[in-house]
Amino acid sequence: MMLLRVVPAGLYVGRAHVLVERSLLVNRRAWLTVVSGFCEPLFYLFAMGVGLGSLVGEVAGVSFVAFLAPALLAASAMNGAIYDATFNIFFKFKYARLYDAMLATPLGPVDVAVGEITWALLRGGLYAAGFLTVMLVMGLLASPWALLALPASLLVAFSFASVGMACTTFMRSWQDFDLIQLALMPMFLFSTTFFPLTVYPPAVGAVVECLPLYHAIELMRKLCAGVVEPALLGHAAYFVVMAGVGVVVSARRLGVLLLR
Repeated sequence: MMLLRVVPAGLYVGRAHVLVERSLLVNRRAWLTVVSGFCEPLFYLFAMGVGLGSLVGEVAGVSFVAFLAPALLAASAMNGAIYDATFNIFFKFKYARLYDAMLATPLGPVDVAVGEITWALLRGGLYAAGFLTVMLVMGLLASPWALLALPASLLVAFSFASVGMACTTFMRSWQDFDLIQLALMPMFLFSTTFFPLTVYPPAVGAVVECLPLYHAIELMRKLCAGVVEPALLGHAAYFVVMAGVGVVVSARRLGVLLLR
């Protein structure tokens, strides 16, 4: 109930779950589209991890496929959440005018923001759960601590979804989404997904350590390997702050754009 105390009356009525129910109903016939997002990291795992991994050997003391899989788990949670929180929300906002209709009901901008971010979180979590199951079948989970990778994936997905929605409220046209790809692709390639941080010069490594996907990958790798240390709390705190900023910016921007 803390949210009720800090949000002005009319902006939040505690009905965000209605948007999640709507998304479930809308996507029940488009389940193949939703599930297809799980295939990309799976293809990367078999092509790069199993195929190329047979030539690479060990990386950072483990097989290349065991090194790569947790990184793809983090990337799977990121992609599933951020794509739903950007392209789909932009269409609903700019073209379908769906949120204008929602705000004609008792729902407020914060309900809309939390509801849409939660749906994106569920989608990202679905991808992460499926990928984690594949890792279990392949014997890539070295410790029972790997079970915590699923809630960690949900935290990562929620953070990226909230920031993705916040960015979407600033988009003016479909061409602006090239900026999303411009941010995601280099982050995917250089956030220690395919090689350890030690290959970078110190200055470049310091920049990489600031990237959100780097923290997600470190979180997944340590949990999957059973390395539980205080540094994990730092990685988790990064995403808690990131999620909080994203939700606040999304709610305020929706309030400005839809209630003006």
